[in-house]
Amino acid sequence: MQQMGNIDNVLPESTSRRSDPEVYSGPLNKRGTRKSARFNIPDDGSNSSSSAGGSMRLKNNEDEYVEITLDVGGDSVAVHSVKTAGGADVEDPELTLLAKGLEKRTTSIGAAVVRNASSRIRQVSEELKKLTSFSRRVPAGRYDRSKSAATHALIGLKFISKADGAAAWAALEKRFDDLTAGTTGLLPRALFGECIGMNKDSKEFAVELFDALSRRRNISGGAINKAQLKEFWDQIADQSFDSRLQTFFDMVDKDADGRISEEEVREIISLSASANKLSNIQKQADEYAALIMEELDPDNLGYIMIESLETLLLQAPTQTVRGESKNLSVMLSQKLRNANDRNIIQRGYDGFKYFLQDNWQRVWVIALWIGVMAGLFTWKYIQYKNRAAFDVMGHCVCVAKGAAETLKLNMALILLPVCRNTITWLRNKTKLGVVVPYDDNLNFHKVIAVGITIGVGLHAISHLTCDFPRLLSATEEEYEPMVQYFGDQPDSYWHFVKEAEGYTGIIMVVLMAIAFTLATPWLRRGRLNLPKPLKKLTGFNAFWYSHHLFIIVYTLLIVHGIKLYLTKEWYKKTTWMYLAVPILLYAGERLTRALRSSVKPVKILKVAVYPGNVLALQMSKPHGFKYKSGQCMFVNCKAVSPFEWHPFSITSAPGDDYLSVHIRTLGDWTRQLKTVFSRVCQPPANGKSGLLRADYQGENPNFPKVLIDGPYGAPAQDYKKYDVVLLVGLGIGATPMISIVKDIVNNMKAKQEEDEALESGNQPALSPQAKKNVSNNFKTTRAYFYWVTREQGSFDWFKGVMNEVAETDHDGVIEMHNYCTSVYEEGDARSALITMLQSLNHAKNGVDVVSGTRVKSHFAKPNWRSVYKRIALSHSGQRIGVFYCGAPAPVKELKQLASDFSHKTSTKFDFHKENF
Repeated sequence: MQQMGNIDNVLPESTSRRSDPEVYSGPLNKRGTRKSARFNIPDDGSNSSSSAGGSMRLKNNEDEYVEITLDVGGDSVAVHSVKTAGGADVEDPELTLLAKGLEKRTTSIGAAVVRNASSRIRQVSEELKKLTSFSRRVPAGRYDRSKSAATHALIGLKFISKADGAAAWAALEKRFDDLTAGTTGLLPRALFGECIGMNKDSKEFAVELFDALSRRRNISGGAINKAQLKEFWDQIADQSFDSRLQTFFDMVDKDADGRISEEEVREIISLSASANKLSNIQKQADEYAALIMEELDPDNLGYIMIESLETLLLQAPTQTVRGESKNLSVMLSQKLRNANDRNIIQRGYDGFKYFLQDNWQRVWVIALWIGVMAGLFTWKYIQYKNRAAFDVMGHCVCVAKGAAETLKLNMALILLPVCRNTITWLRNKTKLGVVVPYDDNLNFHKVIAVGITIGVGLHAISHLTCDFPRLLSATEEEYEPMVQYFGDQPDSYWHFVKEAEGYTGIIMVVLMAIAFTLATPWLRRGRLNLPKPLKKLTGFNAFWYSHHLFIIVYTLLIVHGIKLYLTKEWYKKTTWMYLAVPILLYAGERLTRALRSSVKPVKILKVAVYPGNVLALQMSKPHGFKYKSGQCMFVNCKAVSPFEWHPFSITSAPGDDYLSVHIRTLGDWTRQLKTVFSRVCQPPANGKSGLLRADYQGENPNFPKVLIDGPYGAPAQDYKKYDVVLLVGLGIGATPMISIVKDIVNNMKAKQEEDEALESGNQPALSPQAKKNVSNNFKTTRAYFYWVTREQGSFDWFKGVMNEVAETDHDGVIEMHNYCTSVYEEGDARSALITMLQSLNHAKNGVDVVSGTRVKSHFAKPNWRSVYKRIALSHSGQRIGVFYCGAPAPVKELKQLASDFSHKTSTKFDFHKENF
């Protein structure tokens, strides 16, 4: 600062002369101008060691001065008096308190005395600039916050998520009237949070806010009227930082003495942790309170003042990654402009062009499928139009037979997308992945199911409402050509139902209707709230078992195709020809799964049950089990069900000598699996994470037997094709991304080993794991990992991996971002103290208070547009692989952003998703 430089410049002149008194004067804080001060030390005076008085004047916004007289003795500096410009004493307890705290003894002698005095004076000037703002209780806006460190704080420190001020008062007033209808117009303390719009999770915080606002206005009784509520609301909605800082300070300062004690800090930490669902911080409130006191009370006074709290609030936000690049905003402002300013033809053309660019693989596959179906339908339609049956049954028989031909094709095709071994082999061993969208195999399976539904509808309706009625109502002469096919003319529908063609068709339709219905998301995921007796019809088990009705369906379909009314030649009965290869392929897949799982047994090495109902299994790696990061495997536990196999992402890296999976209890099977393993686990020892854990010791008969089958391909395994990858995991969806991160870390270690060996002049003696990683020819040079979870305990799942990355990644290859959505956004008063703790603890100990790792956590949800912008700016002209795994909710936004930035910037984003 300018005044500091002026002091230093005059010190050499004053070291040989002592003045009595020494007068330092000048404006220290003038709003709207640059802070400056001039200090003039007169040359007259003697070198006496007697005490010297110094006066220092502070000019405020109204050009008033406060004169501070200091006594500078041989070994001490003391505040002599504090007066206004008119000479009147300033009686302010906080000012006096600070003045006494600044009376520190020095140990300097001789010429160093003046230098030490000057240093003390500089400290006093800095403290007074802060103090005068608070001691005089000036209106909001008195602080000078031109520095960038303050700008973020001015935006934040909100007491509710959306404080709209006067605009929100109307809705708040209505809630007040509703809540006070039976309380004679007084709002109870317990309903204050609900009235102002805080959610139920912030109830305790709302009560503390009510108490703070009441204390400041000397309101007692635990209830307020509408006028008092309006006062409260005006202060809460006040967007000035000073007002919010004072409110927050009042919340902490429960005894209203102008100081915050360690006990009060401990209480507000517990309160903030509770509001943000951070149970681990609640347990360590004592430790974190001591940390704040150590930082803000270095003199062990036992309390901290409001200016210390202000300093911490202003500094904390600068520790986090905030904001968007101005250069980037300029770069994208035109390219990402609203398309509505162009005519409808241009917008339509661009939309169609972008759609084809993003979906050309899907488009050609669906177009080919629809084209083949249309060709088969047309062929059969024309064929039957030229047969004798057309004269009796008309166009109805043509439609029925055309639909039947598409059904044969679709009943064959629907098996191919679920032949996982075949798809994995094609993905790994061929280049077809360039044109075939393997990631959409299950989506194509569902699309074919829709085609089957339409085909069944056309086939059945045409027969039941058109063909059969025509046969029943035909004259003897008209019916005569049909005798060779149907026998004697039928007189009711029973004639058709009792035949193999009839009852096989009806049974197939019923079984397929059951399977299709139980496969819908509402029933498969148990979203429908059905009566208890019907609950068993929902969930994964009902879906899994009902889908195995296909064995009966395919058997009946072959019988149905053999017993045709209108076709007698065996070579024209083509149903079995359509189905032969797909059924044999699928049967081989199931046989391979059964044999492979029994030939490759695994031993459970470690078990851990983590917060968030997550079961971690570490097992031996079967000989010859080769996989890629991002792939999955199927797991079976006979203690739960001998028939059910469930897929889980592999969380270990290919270079590890074990396999691991992390399983979250989301359904019946996973819940039972966790139960059977929890029985053999013990509480953690030596502070290890995890609620329960068990290690393999010899032949442990208590572990349930587990079979595995795999590996199988998954979207995330293609990450090596990209130089830069963006990995996004939502909750347990981080599992495939963790494997990728570990693989990148292992690759970095391998390269380090190789480089060290080459630098030493020796032939690189790489470990087997390092050789494997080097031979993989890694293309990935930069990775961004975003893990979003709503529970603090979730970070325990992969704590070791995150710490390893922080310690190993010296070149910044992997940029990790943890987001805890249970914590209110940075700047909200409910998370302000958590932000302080985070900054202090990470600076001192290198550990994040939320995740317990070396990776610093962010609060609330990520701004995905900002994430894409930053990556687009950093990697201009490159192709980025975006891999997402988790719940479907963010997929639309992430996919749309990838499309927008690919089309309108030079950076291309390829989006891959894996939902569960």
